[in-house]
Amino acid sequence: MRKLFLVAILLLSWSVVAWAGSKITLLGAGATFPYPLYSKWFDVYYKKTGIKVNYQAIGSGGGIRQLIARTVDFGATDAPMSDKELARAPGKILHIPTALGAVAIGFNIPGIKDLKLTPQVLVDIYLGKIRYWDYEAIQKVNPGVKLPHLPIMVAYRSDGSGTTYVFTDYLCKVSEEWCKRVGRGKAVKWPVGMGGKGNAGVAGLIRQIPGCIGYIEISYAEQNHIPVAALQNKAGKFVKPTLKAISAAATIDIPDDTRCSITNTEAPDGYPIAAFTWLIVYQEQAYKGRPYEKAKALADLLWWCIHDAQEMNEPLLYGRLPEKVVHKAEKIVKSMTYKGQPLLP
Repeated sequence: MRKLFLVAILLLSWSVVAWAGSKITLLGAGATFPYPLYSKWFDVYYKKTGIKVNYQAIGSGGGIRQLIARTVDFGATDAPMSDKELARAPGKILHIPTALGAVAIGFNIPGIKDLKLTPQVLVDIYLGKIRYWDYEAIQKVNPGVKLPHLPIMVAYRSDGSGTTYVFTDYLCKVSEEWCKRVGRGKAVKWPVGMGGKGNAGVAGLIRQIPGCIGYIEISYAEQNHIPVAALQNKAGKFVKPTLKAISAAATIDIPDDTRCSITNTEAPDGYPIAAFTWLIVYQEQAYKGRPYEKAKALADLLWWCIHDAQEMNEPLLYGRLPEKVVHKAEKIVKSMTYKGQPLLP
């Protein structure tokens, strides 16, 4: 009897070990823009389901490359993939929006916490035309603020970045000169300045260098106590990247595949450098010997991201998906298949 009991205990132990060994881990890589949000999401999801999500914030460009190479289960990007990028992929790729964010213009001017910038001033700073903080065009929109004769140090992303795409997309919309000389993209040839890797790298430069200005995701500005500029939007209002202003920017028609830009919004109260961020996956999940269980786990995770996880967005300074965008995202996730069969009902 004792032997049978010991055998039963051993069998139970082996089954527990086997079960633990079979727990699913999903691999993802890409945008640093939503990294603070995804870190929270995936930690909560692991505690809730036991599914581990290993996400590496390597920049949107890296996330797209790794998904095309099929070395990760999902990528993440702040810039929708171009038709050219989609054509390089060995299968159809879906874009699932997860949150709204803002590219903030952080600055380090000793003694100054509030600053207004017009689109043209911002363009001229990044073109290297405005080199000192007390330049007349800056002083004109900041009456009563004593700006110092301090050199401006421009900071930008050195890695392929969706944040860079969003920022340069905005600059292209407000300046024909910028579009002709520099253009938009996840990586561009910057006329002036110094590069930092990731949002964290640019935030570090802003904090360390008096006179520095740089573009970073708003949560990185908050975490690092970096003041951010109020930008003049298309309606002429000077707006800071608050949650209300970020959400207002998204009050436009969204295409069914959700690939769109909301920079330089028409919304009167909208912040002008707002954007969606996306998780990207293959529609057909039966590739490279992927087991059904992993594909199903990925679809379940994405469904959770566009529903329950949205409760965590605003406390971390990301906008929730508008209801109409959630409906479009639901259709996209439901289109995922395994050997041609839907992964979700």
